[in-house]
Amino acid sequence: MRIRFVCSMMTVGFAAALVSMMPAPALAQSYKAPRTADGQPDLQGIWEVKTSPDKNLEKAKGLIVEPKNGKIPYLPAAVAQQKKNEKNSVAEDPLNKCFMPGVPRINLLSHPFQIFQTPDQISIAYEYIHNFRNIYMKRTKHLEDIDFWQGDSLGHWDGDTLVVDVGDFNDQTWFDKAGNYHSDQLHVEERYTRTGADTLQYEATITDPKTFSQPWKISAQLHRDTKPNARILEYECQYLADEAAKKKDK
Repeated sequence: MRIRFVCSMMTVGFAAALVSMMPAPALAQSYKAPRTADGQPDLQGIWEVKTSPDKNLEKAKGLIVEPKNGKIPYLPAAVAQQKKNEKNSVAEDPLNKCFMPGVPRINLLSHPFQIFQTPDQISIAYEYIHNFRNIYMKRTKHLEDIDFWQGDSLGHWDGDTLVVDVGDFNDQTWFDKAGNYHSDQLHVEERYTRTGADTLQYEATITDPKTFSQPWKISAQLHRDTKPNARILEYECQYLADEAAKKKDK
């Protein structure tokens, strides 16, 4: 009996070790997400990254998964602008001016967001300065001759994954505090996959032929707030860039 028990424990331990080594897509396949009334995976809830990588995406371990070196593939002509942005970050970071963060930055801040779902539209309400996004599930083409801080979001389901095609960006947002930036040619493909009762895998593939030599991809795990009284709170922005300018002038 003792030998049988030891063998059982070894089997359980081996299985647990295998699960821990499984990549996120494999874990997602093994988890069956709850369904909404129309039969799609239920992504609703309040979600947030545990540790925000907003200081510098390149220094956040494991965040940039493509290219494999974890570096943003800037075109040679774009490197100087990134360095200039980083040097003047306090004054020039759009967040310090209380502007909208853009995509994917808004999903990676130390502020939660709440997903609401209907068959025709998925809406995301952000705690950070009352931002919101609508993901249109029935429209297939981006709007013409217009741009947005958060882009224009068109969604569809790829199995249990919500895929969001985001275009029509302006060129005013950054990806982080380190001055990583883009042009108005930015295009983002987001993927939201529920990997557990309280985990959501977030991926974003970023393309911008004016700024980057190739597409690059980030991947982060979001966690659901399970507290009974969980809610999105009000967060007001302080104009840090203005305060920094005042100090510099003194």
